[in-house]
Amino acid sequence: MKKNKAFLFLLPGLVFLFLFMIIPIVLIIRSTFSDQGQISFNGYMEFFKNKYFIQILINTLKVSLLTTLLCIVISLPVAYYIAKLHGRIKSVLIGLSVFPLLTSAIVRSFSWMIILGKKGLLNELLLNLHLIKEPLNLLYTPTSMIIGLVHLFLPLMIISLVGVMENISDDLVQAAESLGASRFVAFRKIIFPLCVPGLIIGSILVFVGSLTAYTTPALLGGKEQVISVYLYQNAMTLNDWHTASSVATIMVAVTFTIVGLMNLAANKLNSRG
Repeated sequence: MKKNKAFLFLLPGLVFLFLFMIIPIVLIIRSTFSDQGQISFNGYMEFFKNKYFIQILINTLKVSLLTTLLCIVISLPVAYYIAKLHGRIKSVLIGLSVFPLLTSAIVRSFSWMIILGKKGLLNELLLNLHLIKEPLNLLYTPTSMIIGLVHLFLPLMIISLVGVMENISDDLVQAAESLGASRFVAFRKIIFPLCVPGLIIGSILVFVGSLTAYTTPALLGGKEQVISVYLYQNAMTLNDWHTASSVATIMVAVTFTIVGLMNLAANKLNSRG
């Protein structure tokens, strides 16, 4: 089939994305640079002079970064173990890894509220084991928010890494061990560099997802503000769509910046691309 004919199959999807995603985003961004019919950057200048907004942005980046790092640390050994299995047990473990994605984020958030509350399962267990004298304040903190986000996005990281690790030959590790390398050194110097493509893809999915997530931070974060909750409050509670549009534009800019930096890091870590 000729390339121009194959392009026709993409045309409906491209038209849909252009009409219902690209054009609305462009209109939103354009509105943030308009003040009484004139081009103005005053909205953004006020934002970045506002210490409250800067703190919200920093908190959001911290939460997203910690969520991504925790997903990487947890996913690497899990994905490596799953990738080396065969047959039905491998399919079962992949299914269990993906299973959280089949549950609503709201349901998962309420489940963590039951677990992490002052009278929740975790505090009750620690009190019964006499490990603590009074309930820990876990709910409505950055910790509970990060726990919920890790639970939400961990499957994306695992699947991204499993897809890459499946194609890494066991002969490479065996060759390294035959030359005197320990299993940990072989993993660090052979397996990990070859996992960079999946690691970057998974990190982008987790970081961007954590940066833009609303339900989990709103339910588990309490008074801890993140940028998505701040955007929702301005749009739906205060009905300040100009401010909400500016916040959305900043989120888009931060997202593209992070994705660009991760791609740059991937090129540095894997010179062969």
